[in-house]
Amino acid sequence: MSSTQKKSPYLFFKRLFDIVLSAMALLVIWPVLLVVGLLVRRDGGPAFYAQTRVGRGGHPFAVYKFRSMKMNAERLEDFLTPEELAEYKKEYKLLHDPRITPIGNFLRKSSIDELPQLFNILRGDMSLVGPRPLLESELRGNYTPEEQARLLSVRPGLTGYWQAVSRNESSYITGERQQQELYYIDRVSLGMDVKILLMTVKRVFSGKGAV
Repeated sequence: MSSTQKKSPYLFFKRLFDIVLSAMALLVIWPVLLVVGLLVRRDGGPAFYAQTRVGRGGHPFAVYKFRSMKMNAERLEDFLTPEELAEYKKEYKLLHDPRITPIGNFLRKSSIDELPQLFNILRGDMSLVGPRPLLESELRGNYTPEEQARLLSVRPGLTGYWQAVSRNESSYITGERQQQELYYIDRVSLGMDVKILLMTVKRVFSGKGAV
């Protein structure tokens, strides 16, 4: 039996799991989404932010988040010092990003900013569990062609092994982040997915954030 045939039941139940849980979650938390959206709009900008990421099979898609940054935050040179800009280009994140709004800081620490990605999951762009959806430049700059193929063989996730295990404690520079993302892909199973979801919940409630 081929590896594809072995994974077929897993992929079927994983997709079913994604649809049922994301739909149930949206039905329960829609009042929270409404309130958060109104609070984000208070500073005069849109409630949601969409950015193109690379999905399964290399197909681009728009990932949705609550806007946690100031308007025009994509103009990096307008907000970041040369040192901050250099750090961002290495890790695609900053520990203390000056572009983040006060409410955005809370949304990120609590991972609430990621909740609109439940719509991405329903659409089939993402899964509840998988590697982080990456910018194309981030993908090409940190993974070999072979690793890119492995990474793009599955749907990216709302959470994943890297987010649940270490997130800010591992980096591209050391190679730990790449290792953790690929570790999951080599061991995909429903048991692993459930384990990661439980680890994510624990991390979020500990105040460390995870998604």
